[in-house]
Amino acid sequence: MPKNLPKGVSVDRDRHKNVRLYFRATGKPKVRLREVPGTKAFEREVACARLGVPYQPEKQAPAVAVRQTTTEGTLDWLVTQYRTRAKNKMAQDQLDRRIRLLEEICDSKHKGKRRGSLPFALMQRKHVIEIRDAIRDTAGAQNNVVKTISAMFGWAVESGIMDANPALRIKDIATGEGFHTWTLDEVEAFDAKYPVGTTARLAKDIAMFTGLRRKQVAIFGRQHVRDGWIKITPTKTIKTSGVTVEMPLLPVLAKTIAASKTGDLTFLINEQGRAFTANGLGNKFRDWCDGANLPQCSMHGLRKAGATIAADNGATDSELMAIFGWTTKKQTEVYTRNANRKRLAGKAAHKLIPEQTQDKTVPPAEGLPQGGAKIAIS
Repeated sequence: MPKNLPKGVSVDRDRHKNVRLYFRATGKPKVRLREVPGTKAFEREVACARLGVPYQPEKQAPAVAVRQTTTEGTLDWLVTQYRTRAKNKMAQDQLDRRIRLLEEICDSKHKGKRRGSLPFALMQRKHVIEIRDAIRDTAGAQNNVVKTISAMFGWAVESGIMDANPALRIKDIATGEGFHTWTLDEVEAFDAKYPVGTTARLAKDIAMFTGLRRKQVAIFGRQHVRDGWIKITPTKTIKTSGVTVEMPLLPVLAKTIAASKTGDLTFLINEQGRAFTANGLGNKFRDWCDGANLPQCSMHGLRKAGATIAADNGATDSELMAIFGWTTKKQTEVYTRNANRKRLAGKAAHKLIPEQTQDKTVPPAEGLPQGGAKIAIS
């Protein structure tokens, strides 16, 4: 970060000590800056903030360039084959993300040699771990390296190019709980800041009461609702499992939609009356959370909150899979296991008291909590 920031630009740190930049002008709300300081894009973003007009990032190059020359049998060659032949098996943006990471791996060095020039058939488990630890520092990013390598080699095995996947059964590094799960107090704080009728409240209610991912929240519109039911196919799974999410439109969400300004094909629209992009919605929701003094919260955390509430209210693994579009119980068991432990503890806590000392005639102490109530979300 440059030592001398433009006039009006200041540095804030969130509760996790992450640096955030804002443009401040007297009598005007502060503007969050997201571009990298020192770049032309940052200069344009600051200029827009000074003028009080919305900043629109320039479009990113959509495609990943194909390496023109590769030698058959090398890791470079395998990545090129994967990019060309696996494009119909997943969403294009997902494939592009994988290719960018795989090409970064190819450009990294192993004993002074570029990994892309080495024979992919000789890659072993130890090499995957070495790559993981060499090119990424944080646990989540390191796990993503392994998953990406495993996805490519899994495709190579299915295609008859490889006999085995060297990245299989490499245990994930513990990453903690990931995105923060909203508490009820945080939901209430957001609702108090953004009442029904605001775009912020509409975005929050769609995310919370449908369980949709950010990309689907951005495109969710009237064409996805019929006879009181929501029907939408997540883009993340459209070329893999093909799972279609079908669930009732909850009355609380229907009320919010009816009271909000919406678009023709998307319920959510920006200040210019156009549909949000997925990234644009994520950035805007970040600003809304900051405006409600909830820097720890995110849209994905609402999805986790919905799953937690549903599990606490007795939803089964199969029911959670139907609501959230999950295809395995690996995702659902995180929520149902915690909910079941809570229910079991509630039933068994009295067993901590020796039988002979229990006095069933004495009422609970005044002022002490008498147990939690279930949360109604419909």
